Amino acid sequence: MPKGYSVRSYLAGATAARVGDEMSGPALLLAGLAVTGSATGASSLLAGITVAAAVGGPVLGALLDRAVRPGRLLACALALYAAGLAAILAGLGRLPTAWTVLLAVLTGLLGPALSGGWTAQLPRVAAAPRLPRANALDAMTFGAAALAGPALAGAAAEVLGASAAVVVAAALVAVAAPVAWRLPARTATALRARPAPVTAALAAGFRVVVRSPPLARATLVSVVCCAAQGMLTACVPLLGARVLGGAGRGALLFSCAAVSALAANAVLARHPRAVAPDTVVRLSALVQAAALALAATGRPVALLVAALVLGVGEGPQLTSLFAVRHREAPEHLRGQIFTTGASLKVTAFALGVAVAGPLATWSLPGALLTAAGTAAGAAFVGQSVGRRAGRESI
Repeated sequence: MPKGYSVRSYLAGATAARVGDEMSGPALLLAGLAVTGSATGASSLLAGITVAAAVGGPVLGALLDRAVRPGRLLACALALYAAGLAAILAGLGRLPTAWTVLLAVLTGLLGPALSGGWTAQLPRVAAAPRLPRANALDAMTFGAAALAGPALAGAAAEVLGASAAVVVAAALVAVAAPVAWRLPARTATALRARPAPVTAALAAGFRVVVRSPPLARATLVSVVCCAAQGMLTACVPLLGARVLGGAGRGALLFSCAAVSALAANAVLARHPRAVAPDTVVRLSALVQAAALALAATGRPVALLVAALVLGVGEGPQLTSLFAVRHREAPEHLRGQIFTTGASLKVTAFALGVAVAGPLATWSLPGALLTAAGTAAGAAFVGQSVGRRAGRESI
């Protein structure tokens, strides 16, 4: 480990990068709308930068796994992501919309560096006895970013202007790059285990996920739960309008969920070995299902309680998912497994939004109950797939 490098340094860099990432989506929406006056063009920027992450994750992970100093590759990805945000902002109103969307897509390819790509480096920073607690703290940075990012974007846009919000987001990501640069190098043993071609690494990473029952189970449960979370996201504006008195107030639900997720992970960080992570992943899916079913009642108090319960399910599930990956992923494939998992979750979330949008217009309770059924089904389907993966590997 580099002299002076610590878990605190890792967490500081990860938090800055992830807050910048969470800021970038709302900031691009606000800047796109302010500069072009087109809601369609603004939403296209967000769609482009989000969907591209699903494509870039596996390749970026494979490259990180092959790098002698993955932190330096990670730092370059962060710097390019920040530069991409600046390029999008510079192109707004000056370039055709199609070109700015293309810039968003190219920038989004590097998005997994801010999530799975960074988390995959944690075992080289925290010694094995400290890894469970460090893992819980790392997962908390996602909750903190989800809470702070959109709020900072809104505040920056209100005080400094919509374009300034994009600048602040890019600056936060860029600030994290030097911290990533100093991440520890890969061990000699891990370097000898690297597969030669990138295509072989990609195939090997997918095989490990499919053939490892714990990884297959945790991955499927988390991906299906992300689809349910996407369904809820599509319902939030309508929930705000019909239950809380205004579409914009629906965003309060995300804040409630983020706060309770942080609180739940804080407890988990103090007692990281209290419950097996595999168990937490499955039980958290059922907690999320209960929260979504409660939200379908359409009552204000029940809705706020549902948001808090949802966070109790989401926070520990993410922490436990990371714990399973750290435990089960081979060192030479860890980066790819983390970034591929992040890409699958982004894809599932987008599909959940797409499915629930029309359904919520027809029946809001029906859309929420569908989301609840999806989350509940994740726990049981994940268990059966995990068993099947185990049989196929024998």
